[in-house]
Amino acid sequence: MDSVALWFVVLVALGFDFVNGFHDAANSIATVVATGVLSPRLAVAWAAFFNFVAFLVFGTAVASTIANDVVVQDVLSIGVIFAGLVGAIIWSLITFWLGLPTSSSHALIGGIAGAAVAKGGFGVLISSGVGKIGVFIVLAPLLGLLLGFTLMVTVMWGSHRYTRVERLNRVFRRGQLVSAAAYSLGHGANDAQKTMGVILALLIAEHEVGPNSSVPLWVVLAAHTAIALGTLTGGWRIVKTMGSKLTRLQPAGGMAAETAASLTLFFVSARGIPVSTTHTITGAIVGIGSTNRISAVRWDVAGRVVWAWILTIPGAAAVAALTYGIVSAF
Repeated sequence: MDSVALWFVVLVALGFDFVNGFHDAANSIATVVATGVLSPRLAVAWAAFFNFVAFLVFGTAVASTIANDVVVQDVLSIGVIFAGLVGAIIWSLITFWLGLPTSSSHALIGGIAGAAVAKGGFGVLISSGVGKIGVFIVLAPLLGLLLGFTLMVTVMWGSHRYTRVERLNRVFRRGQLVSAAAYSLGHGANDAQKTMGVILALLIAEHEVGPNSSVPLWVVLAAHTAIALGTLTGGWRIVKTMGSKLTRLQPAGGMAAETAASLTLFFVSARGIPVSTTHTITGAIVGIGSTNRISAVRWDVAGRVVWAWILTIPGAAAVAALTYGIVSAF
C-alpha cells in the first residue's frame, strides 16, 4: 500500500511540473510572441525543446536545495508532500484562471512549508534555506530589472544613429530566437529542478534512496519531460498580461528582456538558488519599459502582479495546511 501511495504522489509531483509548464510557458514565450518573431505555436515548441534539454547543461543544485534546505527531512512524509503539491497546484490553477503571472515555484515552496508546519509546527522550517529563498523573491526581479534596463540603454546608445529601422528590427528578431532559447533553458534549469527536489525528498523520506543521494536519472528525465509537455499546451491568458499589458515591446526590447532574465537564471541556478522565473522576466520587462519613460510601464498591472507574488507563499501554504488536515484524518 505504501508503495502505491509513493508512486501516486510521484505522479502528482509530475502533474505539478506539467501545470508549471503551461502556467510558466507564458514567461518563456511572451516577449517573442508579443514582438511577432514567432507564432504562438512555434514559440511554445521552441520553449518546450529548450526546457527539456536544460538538464544537459546544468546540474541539480536547485533540486538539492528544495530536498534538504526548506524543511527538516524528519517531518517529510507521503501525506506532507502530497498536501504540499495539492496546495501548489490549486494556487497555480487559480492564478492561471485569473491571468496572473504568479510563481509556481514559490507556490510549491509555500505548499510544502504549509503542510510541514501543519504537521510539526514552525520549528520544522529551516531558517537559512527559507531566508535565502525569501531574499531572492526580492532580488530576482530587481536583478532582472537592472539588467534589462542596462541592456536596453546599451542597445539604444549603440544603434541611435542607425536610420534603417526595419533592417535593424530584423537583426533583433533573429537575436530573439537566441535569447528566447536561453531564457527557456534557464526556466528548465530552475523550475524543473524544483519538482526533482520534491521527488528526491519523498524518496529519501520513504528510504528509497539515502539521505545524501543525488537525483536519480529517471527523476531528471521525468521532470524535464513533464515541464516540456506542459509548455507545449501554452498559457495564453498570461501571455497577454506579460507580453502586452505591462508595456509595449519592440524586438530590441524583447531580446534585451529575455537576455536579462536568462543571465539572472543562469547565475542563480548554478548556485542552487530556487527563484521565480516569473518574477525574473517580469522585472526585466519593467526595466525595458522604464528606459522610454516611467509612464510607459502600466503600474496598475504591475501592482496586481506584485500583490499576487506577495500572496503566493501564504496562499499556497494555507491550501496545503487545509489539505494536510484532511489527509491526516484518514
